[in-house]
Amino acid sequence: MTRVIHTGDTHVGYQQYHVPERRQDFLDAFRQVVHDAIEDDVAAVVHAGDLFHDRRPTLSDIMGTLSVLEELAAADVPFLAVVGNHEAKRDAQWLDLYESLGLATRLGDEPTVVGDTAFYGLDFVPRSRRDDLDYEFAPHDADHAALVTHGLFQPFDYGDWDAAEVLDEATVDFDAMLLGDNHDPGKAEVDGTWVTYCGSTERASASEREDRGYNIVEFDGDARVTRRGLDTREFVFVDVELGPEEGVERVRSRVGEYDLADAVVIVSIDGDGEPIPPASVEEYALDEGALVARVTDHRELAAEGRETSVSFADPDDAVAERVRDLGLSEAAREIDETVRASKVADANVADTVEDRVREVVEEDPGALVAAGDDGGTEGSDGADGADATGDRAGADSPAERTAAEADGGVDAAERTDDEADPAADCGDGAAADGEDQSSMEEFL
Repeated sequence: MTRVIHTGDTHVGYQQYHVPERRQDFLDAFRQVVHDAIEDDVAAVVHAGDLFHDRRPTLSDIMGTLSVLEELAAADVPFLAVVGNHEAKRDAQWLDLYESLGLATRLGDEPTVVGDTAFYGLDFVPRSRRDDLDYEFAPHDADHAALVTHGLFQPFDYGDWDAAEVLDEATVDFDAMLLGDNHDPGKAEVDGTWVTYCGSTERASASEREDRGYNIVEFDGDARVTRRGLDTREFVFVDVELGPEEGVERVRSRVGEYDLADAVVIVSIDGDGEPIPPASVEEYALDEGALVARVTDHRELAAEGRETSVSFADPDDAVAERVRDLGLSEAAREIDETVRASKVADANVADTVEDRVREVVEEDPGALVAAGDDGGTEGSDGADGADATGDRAGADSPAERTAAEADGGVDAAERTDDEADPAADCGDGAAADGEDQSSMEEFL
């Protein structure tokens, strides 16, 4: 029998809500998975992509991840992984760096055998390049086989890649497909093979209400998938239905019913009643000990005919929402984020944008076409950018993925209000760590 932990979407380096504590939470959740693996003496930790939230992680994120992987290696537990869309780069991947240090194995079309199971990998592939795949995998002599990959697969919601097609075309018979990209865990049987998402290890969106965790997968005769939770930062969800003439005091009263100490507080308002200034509720929650507070008044959104939720107590969120409304392609949103969110020094913006445009066009000539155009980009989710603006380079969706993905809890770039800020993903994170920690990429 081979027993492994199947995890993914750890998004190390995501400074959610502009708060350094949230950045640390994502690394701590990954460390907790590794500690569980060591204590349980599993055969391997299998990571299904998006180890990092950004393809240009800061030096502190790189070194923090290095320390976690060193713990795993010291316990003689292999780390097997593929590259997700958030962290994907044009050439060498961060996973290759850890592999060169003996801390990881980047899975591919050759089998990596652990116990009696052969593991294969398929990095995230943009939709425009999937027709070129031949799904040829080298043969193996193990009792079982598993394919680890990253993407939104059918038969799960929002899937744009058919798992049945992959299994049918593959030259190896797989007992399981271990998936990353969708932050909601789930499993389904496809043509006798278990296809499963592990979910994210931390909440990257307010729509991700369920507890976070990972999968335990056992290969013994048949593949068996079970779920285990993680102890992550408390999210307090307060849903308020206002009656006639009820107002901010009612909302504060409902918020005050909860223990808010060090929690992320998400308040949703519906019903009738008076207009609610989001800032007044957020300030109240912060005074009660909350780490972060966000308020969404759905009555205002309905009146304005908008489907996305934005807390205008944070002007950056409003800016990010407007960028989404422009219908830019994923690559164009990334460039907007570079120019506007102070990712690079002002003097270097022009050169950086020129270099990035050249890279994008070389990778995919249609990448700069607006997302709503008939010739819309299939651009790689590996582009560097913000959760908020639809860039899953660093949260997970091609430009064609609709806003419904965000509402459905998928790791879509078009997140809800709480992370709808390009600067939250990259700019603020880099600023928090200082210019000297911009990226290991500058040192290689």
